[in-house]
Amino acid sequence: MTEESQFVIDEATEAMENTITHLERDFHKIRAGKASPDMLEDVKFDYYGVMTPLNQAANINTPDSRLIVVQPFDKNMLSVMEKAIMAANLGFNPQNNGEVLRIQVPPITEQRRRDLVKQAKNEAENAKVALRNIRRNANEDTKQLKKDGLPEDEAKKLEDDIQKLTDKFVKKIEELLDAKEKDLMAV
Repeated sequence: MTEESQFVIDEATEAMENTITHLERDFHKIRAGKASPDMLEDVKFDYYGVMTPLNQAANINTPDSRLIVVQPFDKNMLSVMEKAIMAANLGFNPQNNGEVLRIQVPPITEQRRRDLVKQAKNEAENAKVALRNIRRNANEDTKQLKKDGLPEDEAKKLEDDIQKLTDKFVKKIEELLDAKEKDLMAV
């Protein structure tokens, strides 16, 4: 395999791995009724004029599967954090006891579970589209290399390798989706 061919494969592999990482992050945000600090990952609040992620200004713990406890480093920010969590529209109603915020994670209904599975399938489909775009770009790079003098058989082998790589990552997406679906449907 030529250096240029290896570069195309390496570039496609890295892009596909990033797609899988992004999908895993998206799956973490789809909650299955179990408390997780990740649920508050996108919550930001006004910390003395600077929009700050909640997890950078507080310890976020899950003492059990239905409770999230937010313990701010600066207790003066407790009510601001509480308002930010409610404004994030996550369906949470934090309880402020003056020391920490306690968030009860409500159990989810069967219909909500089905909706979350649909959301997970949608995220997985978006990841597959991203993989196909990466494959298309790699194949275009291969055609350009062919124009620049890459032998025909080398170009064909490169296209086959790109397809095998795509198939491997599509399989990984399917495995992640199956695991997430089982997690969401488990009561």
